[in-house]
Amino acid sequence: MGIHRRRDRKCTKQESCFIILKYMALLYRKEEEKLRLPSGYGGVVKLKGNRRKPYQVRLTKGFTDEGKQIYMYLGYYAKRSEALEALAEYNSSPYDITRETITFSELYKKWSNEHFKKVSSSSIERYSNAYRKYCKSLYKMRFKDIRLIHLQAVIDNCGMAHPTRASIKTLFNVLFSFAMKNDIVDKDYAQYVDIGQREGKTNRKIFSQEEIDELFKYVDTFEYLDTILIMLYSGLRIGELLDLRIKNIHLKDRYMIGGNKTEAGKNRIIPISKKTEPFIKKYYETNKNKEFLIVNSFGRQMQYSNYRREKFDNIMEKLRMDHRPHDTRHTFASLMDSAGANKLCIKRIMGHSSPDITDNVYTHKTIQELIEAIDLI
Repeated sequence: MGIHRRRDRKCTKQESCFIILKYMALLYRKEEEKLRLPSGYGGVVKLKGNRRKPYQVRLTKGFTDEGKQIYMYLGYYAKRSEALEALAEYNSSPYDITRETITFSELYKKWSNEHFKKVSSSSIERYSNAYRKYCKSLYKMRFKDIRLIHLQAVIDNCGMAHPTRASIKTLFNVLFSFAMKNDIVDKDYAQYVDIGQREGKTNRKIFSQEEIDELFKYVDTFEYLDTILIMLYSGLRIGELLDLRIKNIHLKDRYMIGGNKTEAGKNRIIPISKKTEPFIKKYYETNKNKEFLIVNSFGRQMQYSNYRREKFDNIMEKLRMDHRPHDTRHTFASLMDSAGANKLCIKRIMGHSSPDITDNVYTHKTIQELIEAIDLI
């Protein structure tokens, strides 16, 4: 609207004032919309259409490879003044807006990026499998919106046995703990998830002496069969075996440093049996330029699932034996006990804690004592 009066008549004083005020308001709105906020401060955009809250507050999260801005959105407001006030409040005391919008999948990625640096490969695989195979229904949900009913549905619909259900609940526990530490949620619903009772005690079968002799007989026939013997004569769990690092193998002094399951079992001294010393030496010399003692065909750490499916189970099938990897650990304990090994030495080698305070504080077994104990079998 202009301020020029029509030539065919004069404007009244009241009309002239109204026109001038209208024009000034128009100029003010245009200047306000052109107002440039400080770099990195964020901005307010008015969206098209008839909206109840048309003013969008956005912040620059980053840039694409082509240089295009990637935005995060703080909120939507009815008035521009409200939007600017919200933006000013955010900049006066910045907070992580992803706390409001972060999804289950995004939180898992944030947590795993931090946590996976601190745990074993077997633990990483358990967490990854629980997330990848059973939690898809939660991926896109805002984490703050997840309730017990959603978590319980994952457990109830997974169709798996108790150990798998326990692994899924463990994942829920660590994610909710992480979310609470970062003020994303106020309540831990994971603690209320019911995984049911264990379906009967797992039947562990130890290897018979005849089966052990059979393994030694075919040790040069099947690749990685010697790793089964290493577990049989060390008490190592399968995950602990795959986590053994070259730097922790001390062949000259006949011991290794390994273990990751419990506080008592972490970084424990594991003597090297004379029966398996040649096997460990072979892997050590072959992979001395690698990080891990047992590696895959690409020279990287072998994963539990690959070892179990392609190595252990394959060997058991070909030799017509019915055993699980953990049976080697039970066999070791039985062999040591039958040979009359010192009870405390067995606990130390296997990484078992002792309820007896004198075992934990006043008795210190040397490496040589552990080696002598393991040489009894």
